[in-house]
Amino acid sequence: MKASFYAPASMGNVSVGFDMLGLALAPIDGSLLGDRVAIEPIAAGIEVITVGRFADKLPADVKLNIVYQCAQFFIAKQPSRATGLRLILEKNLPIGSGLGSSASSVVAALYALNEYFEQPYNQQQLLALMGEFEGQISGSVHYDNVAPCYLGGLQLMLSTGANICSALPSFKEWYWLVAYSGASLSTAKMRQLLPAQYDKQTTLVFGQNIASFVHACYQQDSELAMSLLQDVIAEPYRAESIPGYRQAKQQLLSLGVPACGISGSGPTMFAVSTDLALMQQAQQQLQQSYVLNDFGFSHICQIDELGTRQLNAAINY
Repeated sequence: MKASFYAPASMGNVSVGFDMLGLALAPIDGSLLGDRVAIEPIAAGIEVITVGRFADKLPADVKLNIVYQCAQFFIAKQPSRATGLRLILEKNLPIGSGLGSSASSVVAALYALNEYFEQPYNQQQLLALMGEFEGQISGSVHYDNVAPCYLGGLQLMLSTGANICSALPSFKEWYWLVAYSGASLSTAKMRQLLPAQYDKQTTLVFGQNIASFVHACYQQDSELAMSLLQDVIAEPYRAESIPGYRQAKQQLLSLGVPACGISGSGPTMFAVSTDLALMQQAQQQLQQSYVLNDFGFSHICQIDELGTRQLNAAINY
């Protein structure tokens, strides 16, 4: 196949919306920040080939590769379509980065499989399938990475049965700087840092902030929305476990960055502003003080409105 399927990186929580908000990321330099999957027919069985910057960080046992497991999962749901498949994964996102790495692989693989088998699932059905599989590998179903990765945009997770999520009006003038330190953190372990219960005042502040943020999005009140990017649920308990985070955040705030926080469960951190020059200055600061090694990187992004899509470019292997 002279085509591949690309799923962008995503940011869960977005500070103000723990497990309720997520957005897809598109670097402004036109580069792709996300995983790609391609599929080829073979005589029998399932094969997986991995390439890309972070391919060597994946399990050596192919049966532990989530793209292999995606193929098994999909075919189990569609047994009449069982056939030989070779999946090629270009792994461009680091594992345990806070950029929706597993979601990107899952979404790209299931989207590719759905296209390969001529779309047995519609959009909502496929999204539910993605969430079901992601829940199996992470221990619980959370759509704040899967939904924006698949659909693009800034997505609000819903509790209604009819729709899993809904796109919020976003701010086209916002620039999102993300910086991955090069360390790896377990999402499960970072979740264990959170308390089992929160006091009433914290839950009231959380509820008021997320409600006000949604209001600001619909009113297109950029100043109000940015002022609400505060994390009272996760950051107070996770910050100390992310090397260099508190110092880096203070440096960015001293530069005049209006808002910054933890992307997902970290260690990637983000900053946001309407001032591109300020974001470029902040990027230089994070490259010097927050990025720890050659695996780390930073990108200035805007929201990827397209989500997962087909590219007319094969994956070389």
